[in-house]
Amino acid sequence: MFLTNENLFELTGRKTKSKQIEALLQMRLPFWINAIGKPVVTVAAVEGRNEASKEKTWIMPRVKYGSKTNR
Repeated sequence: MFLTNENLFELTGRKTKSKQIEALLQMRLPFWINAIGKPVVTVAAVEGRNEASKEKTWIMPRVKYGSKTNR
C-alpha cells in the first residue's frame, strides 16, 4: 500500500526527510507528510494508478451539542 523506507530511498536517492520531500516535489508525485514529518507515498502513485477515486470519502457526522445522546 505504501512505499517502505528502503523504497523511498531508492526512488528519491535521498536519506533525509527534507531532501526526500524536495525530490518528490520535483518528480510531481503525490505524497503526504505524516505526524513525524516523513513523506508517505502510495504504491499506486508510483505506478501511476488513481486509487483515490475507488475509496469512499469519509465525512464526520455532525453532532448536536447539548442533546442527551452525547452524555
